[in-house]
Amino acid sequence: MDNIKKFDAVIIGGGAAGLMCAIAAKKKNKSISVAIIEKNDRVGKKLLSTGNGRCNLTNKNISSLKYTGSFKNQSKYIFSKYDTNRLLEIFKNLGLLTFSDDSGRYYPVCKQASAVLDVLRFASERLGAEIFCKENIRSIRKNENGFVIKTDEHEFISKKLVIANGSKAAPKLGGSGSAADYLKNFGHKFTPFSPALCPVKVKSDILKSLKGMRVTGNASLIDKNGNKIKSESGEIQFTDTALSGICIFNLSLYTKKDFMISLDLLPDISKNELLLIINSNKSLFSNLEIENLFTGIFHKRIGQAILKMSGIKDFSRRCSSLSEKEINEISHTVKNMEFTVIENCGFDHAQCALGGVCGTEINEKTMESKLVKGLYICGEAIDICGECGGYNLHFAFSSGHLAGENL
Repeated sequence: MDNIKKFDAVIIGGGAAGLMCAIAAKKKNKSISVAIIEKNDRVGKKLLSTGNGRCNLTNKNISSLKYTGSFKNQSKYIFSKYDTNRLLEIFKNLGLLTFSDDSGRYYPVCKQASAVLDVLRFASERLGAEIFCKENIRSIRKNENGFVIKTDEHEFISKKLVIANGSKAAPKLGGSGSAADYLKNFGHKFTPFSPALCPVKVKSDILKSLKGMRVTGNASLIDKNGNKIKSESGEIQFTDTALSGICIFNLSLYTKKDFMISLDLLPDISKNELLLIINSNKSLFSNLEIENLFTGIFHKRIGQAILKMSGIKDFSRRCSSLSEKEINEISHTVKNMEFTVIENCGFDHAQCALGGVCGTEINEKTMESKLVKGLYICGEAIDICGECGGYNLHFAFSSGHLAGENL
C-alpha cells in the first residue's frame, strides 16, 4: 500500500533536536533510512522565533549548573562530549558562521534564525532524510518488529523511534504536550509540563502604574523561609500584572507560589551611600513636592511607586518634611522592592517548559530509553530546562546529535 512507509528510524518532531538527530544519523551511516514527521506545515517553526529572530544557538559558558530538572546531573556527560566548540564546529561544517556577543551568547553572523534552520534543513535533505510535514499522529505502538506510527495520511513502520517533539511552550508555534502522552504510554514517568523562561505574575498595588517601565538592577528570589534561592542582574520590565525581563525569566525556573521577588534598583550603590543621596535630594528639592525626590535618579513613575511602597501617600507634601524614619524606609524600598509570586505566566509567554520524561529513565550516553529498546528521547521532551542565553538550544542540538549517532 502506498500509505505504508518503512524506515530504519522515524523521528517525531522537525525542530532543533529532530533535525540535528537526522543529520547525525545519516552522517554516521549513509545507508540508514530516516524519516522526520512534523505536524506543522514546515519544519523548525519554533527555531525561527528564538533569540528575537536571531537564534541564540549556544553560549560560551555551557555547564550543567545552568540547568534544572531530573536530567541535570546526567547532562554533564553530554556537555563534556558536546561543549560549545564542538557544537560550533558541527554548525561550521554545515555552512554556518557564528559570533559571540559580550555576554557569551552565540548567533549566526547574519543575525537571522532562518540561516540556522536553512543549514539544518538543507543538510537533512542533502543527506537523504525524508521529511513529512502536516502529519497528525493518531497512534504509536510497539510490536515485535519495531514501531508503528499511524497518522491521518500514512502508516510509518520503523525499527527505531525518536521522540523529539518538544514541550507545551509556545503553542502558537506548534508546542504541545503530545510527547507526554507518547512516553507515558510506553511506561515512562513524566513530570507535567509547566511554563518557564517567562514573565512572573506577582501581587502588587503599584504594578499598573508601572506598566511599560524598565529599570536595570538585581532581582532575587526568596523562599517562604526567607532564604535567597537565586539572584540575577539585568533589565527588569514591569507589566500591569507581572515582572519581566531576562533576569526574571531565569528566576522563573525556580519560582513557587508565595515566594518573593526582591528588586535592588540601585545595586551599585550601598544603603549608606543611598541614605546620603536621599538626604542630599531632600535639601536640594526641599520646597518641591515629595514626588520630585528621585529627580535625576529614576523616572517619575518609578519614584512615585517607591514612595507608595514606603508608606507615603500624600504627594503634595514638601521634600523638606521627610523624617529620618521615612528616609530609612524609602532607602530600604529602593534596595528591597518586594513582590509576592502568584505564578509563572502561561505557555503563550514561555520560551521553554519545566517538566518532561524522568531523566533517570534515559541512558545519557546514547539517549535511548532504559525501559523500551529502540526508543530514543531528546530535546525538550526530557525533564531539563536551562537559563536564557542559548542553553536550551544547545541541549536540543547536542541531545539530538547524540541520539542520531546511536541510531
